[in-house]
Amino acid sequence: MNNFIKKGFILAGCTNIVAVLILSRLFTNETINKYDTTVMSNFGLLMIIVWGFAYLSVSKSYYKAKWLIAVFAIEKLIYSIIWIQWRLSNNVTPIFEEDKMAGIFYAIYGINDILFFVFFSYVFAKLLK
Repeated sequence: MNNFIKKGFILAGCTNIVAVLILSRLFTNETINKYDTTVMSNFGLLMIIVWGFAYLSVSKSYYKAKWLIAVFAIEKLIYSIIWIQWRLSNNVTPIFEEDKMAGIFYAIYGINDILFFVFFSYVFAKLLK
């Protein structure tokens, strides 16, 4: 189980870092910024990468940082709620038509956050026992 959890942290970190760098085309994809100027500005995208490095940093010692894992779960919950609210008031079809990579980004980033919210919550609950 510990190996599964360690790999989960590595996957969470790599997903944040690699997905942002690829889909934002190294922060040059202005379409991502255009459709959510607050959360998905280049600064916001950079902060997503920083969170990714935070996940990687505890992958081998997560069991020593249970309250930090709770923070990770809360952070993912917040991004999940923001994505759900965004999806309820926005259509990704025009984004796909304008830029496929931005469309992919907006279509899936919240699913990723929901899955890792569940993962981090599970790890935190396990550490509380």
